[in-house]
Amino acid sequence: MWALALLTAAAWAAEPGMVFIPGGEFQRGRTYDWADYDVKYYPSAHQDDRPVRKIAVDPFYLDQSEVTNQQYAAFTRTTGHRKPYHWRKGEIPEGKAAHPVANVSWDDAVAYCESRAKRLPTEAEWERAARGLAEGRMYPWGDRNPTSKHARFNSDSTAPVCTTEKNSFGLCDMIGNVWEWASDWYGRGYYAEAPDRNPTGPATGMYRVLRGGSFFDEPPLFLSVGYRSWARPLERSATIGFRCAKGFRK
Repeated sequence: MWALALLTAAAWAAEPGMVFIPGGEFQRGRTYDWADYDVKYYPSAHQDDRPVRKIAVDPFYLDQSEVTNQQYAAFTRTTGHRKPYHWRKGEIPEGKAAHPVANVSWDDAVAYCESRAKRLPTEAEWERAARGLAEGRMYPWGDRNPTSKHARFNSDSTAPVCTTEKNSFGLCDMIGNVWEWASDWYGRGYYAEAPDRNPTGPATGMYRVLRGGSFFDEPPLFLSVGYRSWARPLERSATIGFRCAKGFRK
């Protein structure tokens, strides 16, 4: 009863547009093999998401959707921060206000989140949130390959946020639409050495972590909840966006 009351209070305490993500243990990493996992000429394929380990994260809040062009435009007007370079004359492309912002670097994403008294999620938080109740599964909805009702993928452009099914935590577009920056530096072997609680990634690195896949990608590889990608922090791409997190205080 106490736990239910805490969960209810936490949900009510979330600011508009954010979802409460319960803390706790979950199995992080890929529990299944890819088709090319044992191919001899590609012996190291996709092994940075192993070993599978039970880890724990504290409860937190996460934006229900990826940050939209409209939200990011308001941030640039208030702060004078640079705009995505593909915005002609500094204006959102016509009809794209509700689409996720893209062509933003890791530093751009951090600046936006900090302006809202938020932060980027850690990679572990992102995976906890994306999995929802789908422990050990390939996707938030299970192991069935995605359809257009599940995610935006194999396309030539983004879609407005929250036009596909939400996951069991009520989050939109955790798979597809745009890749999402995490706060962590990328480390190929980090899963084996990470702490069991609230891992935050290596202390240094060359690349920052990306998760979730994009509108451009095809299933199953890049779109799974366990797949790890990375990019240099200064990279800006039409396939990369973000959402923000916030710590939970009782």
